[in-house]
Amino acid sequence: MTVPAARQPNVVGLTKADYGGKPSTLCKGCGHNAVANQIVQVAYDLGLRPHEVVKLSGIGCSSKSPAYFLGMSHGFNALHGRMPSIATGALSANHALRGVGVSGDGDTGSIGLGQFKHLLRRNVRMVYLVENNGVYGLTKGQFSPTAEDGLRLKYAGTNPFPPVEICAEALVSGCGFVARGFAGDAKQLRELLKAALSHRGTAVIDIISPCVAFNNEDDSRKSYAYGRSNEVPLEDIGWVPPQDDIVVDDHEPGETRVIELHDGSRMALTKVEAGYDPSDRGVALTRLQQAEDRGEVLTGLLYFDDQRPSLAEAVGLGETPLVELSEERLRPPREALERVLDRY
Repeated sequence: MTVPAARQPNVVGLTKADYGGKPSTLCKGCGHNAVANQIVQVAYDLGLRPHEVVKLSGIGCSSKSPAYFLGMSHGFNALHGRMPSIATGALSANHALRGVGVSGDGDTGSIGLGQFKHLLRRNVRMVYLVENNGVYGLTKGQFSPTAEDGLRLKYAGTNPFPPVEICAEALVSGCGFVARGFAGDAKQLRELLKAALSHRGTAVIDIISPCVAFNNEDDSRKSYAYGRSNEVPLEDIGWVPPQDDIVVDDHEPGETRVIELHDGSRMALTKVEAGYDPSDRGVALTRLQQAEDRGEVLTGLLYFDDQRPSLAEAVGLGETPLVELSEERLRPPREALERVLDRY
């Protein structure tokens, strides 16, 4: 008898159902539910151990969604805009945990913008998801900071202000992994999540996640219809686990080399002229501005730099997490305290 895919154990012996959470209380069709579903799929595919994951969120519709995935993991629902501080503390105390933070465009782009930028400065090792729908859905559809200039909503009128560009804020704050996804593009979103979970520092994914109750008109840039019609993927995203480097002899543009891959297959590699370069911060900022001017929903990996040390590496926390150190190592002896006091 064939075992249903949802019941087949992965590499750590867990089924896809084991990575689920509570039933969603969000509106049917909400983009946030699609994001939660892809997190469940990715966690199953990668064989994550739920007890090694901490979920963090603030306030808003987006911040309810961690209840809907990884029910056996750790979790903390913080105050509005304050999730980055909680994440910094939790992942400093135990930097062996995988952090997954879920925020919203209001939670991040308004009251939490300052905390968001300082989290990026410190490069806390975590995945930071912004479920971006352009409205405050939980409080009945007011404009959020990411609503586009001129957007008209039934109850809120016309927005007179330019939007906060989440990806641009991440870029100028030194984030080493900046991407944008669309809740309606499941395949691309899964690959972005897999790559983000392997990053050594903060990985930001701004996800256009339509609010079906208050902001799903065809002319809204945060709607399903607009996203499907105007999505511009920067690249065909694919992620593979880290392996030993495959080194290829230098060859000229247009020249072909046949190389053997890790799985034994062979690939004909042809050097072509460079296209979009996700390692160039200036190119990423320029492309974001072009997308805004053209009305594009630009998705894919916008910027990548894995050279910056994470917070744990920068402050020398060592291999052993603080929560696993003995009291003797954490608490200085009386003699040490007396030597400090004697200096004053």
